[in-house]
Amino acid sequence: MLPEAELSPQDQSAETRLLSLDRFQGSLGQRVYQCLRTAILALTYRPGEILRKPEICAALGVSRSPVSDAVARLAAEGLVEVVPQAGTFVARFSMEEIREGAFIREAIEVAAAERVAETITESQLVLLRRNLVVQAALLKDGDTAGFHKTDAEMHELILGFTGLRHLAQVSDTVWLHVNRARRLILPVPGRPAQTLDEHRAILAALEAHDPVAARAAVQRHLRQLLHYLEPLERERPELFGPR
Repeated sequence: MLPEAELSPQDQSAETRLLSLDRFQGSLGQRVYQCLRTAILALTYRPGEILRKPEICAALGVSRSPVSDAVARLAAEGLVEVVPQAGTFVARFSMEEIREGAFIREAIEVAAAERVAETITESQLVLLRRNLVVQAALLKDGDTAGFHKTDAEMHELILGFTGLRHLAQVSDTVWLHVNRARRLILPVPGRPAQTLDEHRAILAALEAHDPVAARAAVQRHLRQLLHYLEPLERERPELFGPR
């Protein structure tokens, strides 16, 4: 399903794989953490790959301390694994974690869609419509990364429309490992177009103020993810950890 070329080759230097720290905000330590986290979530560093701290320090122009602090934070999130006497490795995928994250995310988003369908305003619908216009344009241009980002923004909008301030943060936390694995299926031919159609169905249900239809549309959309991801565990076992 996924050709080897879709993952960043391991022989690329850290300089070519890491974004400039100027792209991020906060303290130096926060920016280093965000930089490494972004690279791991984008699969710039592949699952199971070793993270060489000296190379990262040189690429970012920082000392070892902020890199070590960032690695500790990433390890706490389960994105890297520190193996004594061996090194620091990007965590492999776990289907158990992916299934659990998908289950919790579905529960949150279905409840949010039902609530929002009853309360959504015209100005909120305008934001969703504009988002979908951008998604369609990015899809036409073949901008997978941009499409992925705008897709996430649509889900964030709907969660935000509930008026529950911490909901998006909770959802992102449980979705972390699913979101990283999700990058594997975006290059699959036809999947981005299907995703856009599923988003349009969600919007149509919200426009109709129909909570039942909104629930069904969100469930159909989110459940497609496991349909595509579960075969990858067999096809690309090197990307997954032991059961």
